[in-house]
Amino acid sequence: MTNELKPIASLSKPANTLVEKVSDAVGGIARPWQIKRVAKAEADAKKTQALADVEVTEIEQRGLIRLAREQGQQQENIEQITYNALPHLSENANPESIEDDWLVHFFDRSRIVSDEQMQTLWSKILAGEANDPGAFSKRTVNLVASRDKTDAQMFTRLGTFVWKISDGFSPIIFDHNHKVFAASDIKFFHLSHLEDIGLVDFDPVVRFHFNRSGRFMSVSYHGREIVIDFQKVEGSQLKIGTALLTQIGKQLTPLCGANPSEGYFSFVLSEWLNKGIAVSSRIPPSKG
Repeated sequence: MTNELKPIASLSKPANTLVEKVSDAVGGIARPWQIKRVAKAEADAKKTQALADVEVTEIEQRGLIRLAREQGQQQENIEQITYNALPHLSENANPESIEDDWLVHFFDRSRIVSDEQMQTLWSKILAGEANDPGAFSKRTVNLVASRDKTDAQMFTRLGTFVWKISDGFSPIIFDHNHKVFAASDIKFFHLSHLEDIGLVDFDPVVRFHFNRSGRFMSVSYHGREIVIDFQKVEGSQLKIGTALLTQIGKQLTPLCGANPSEGYFSFVLSEWLNKGIAVSSRIPPSKG
């Protein structure tokens, strides 16, 4: 483990509660963070003594050593994922409400993950569940466990094109063949693959849409709020293109770490303007 956690007493209440919750659920995690690691020489001596206390064959000895190393690596992964989750906890986090079954399931799937980028994703999921218990389903955990780093990077690239619409997340991809998407390496193949792994619904023929209930509609792009005015547009639909996020995709979108693209943002606004849709920046209401 590359980081040493401060003593439990010095942590914030949500962080302290999460550490205790994880320790209760999977065992033996809080104590190693409060004491220094046992010296390597001492550990080696104990392993030697343990092997001397039983009669085992040479191949059994190798098996025991391999098992000990695997368990040590998995324990380190559990601790690192938990440690990295702490900075993402909100002041109102409620780790005590995380279901024990969910936590055991979470670490059963994540304990073999050593890649730093993937550990970061797992840490954000753990923190997200602590901030809002029930936010991430076991099905989402299973999907993340079955995906590799390449899949995560592909989903992050897709996140560049995701907007917040009607209190949910959705990509706006009018034409997946357009150069603005190719520039970010999101093409037909990538969308098809993301559909195959359960993160996206993709149809190159059908055009998905959101229904609107009035003249105005508020959307946002990576925190930039926009008001859409449909006064000169017939119909009650905001067309968004060829892809939608699945429920799992929506759960993972806030964690993917995608960056906005000014070129893509301008492209979408231009497409709307060409269709007679007026757009403007959202102005906060006056306090006076």
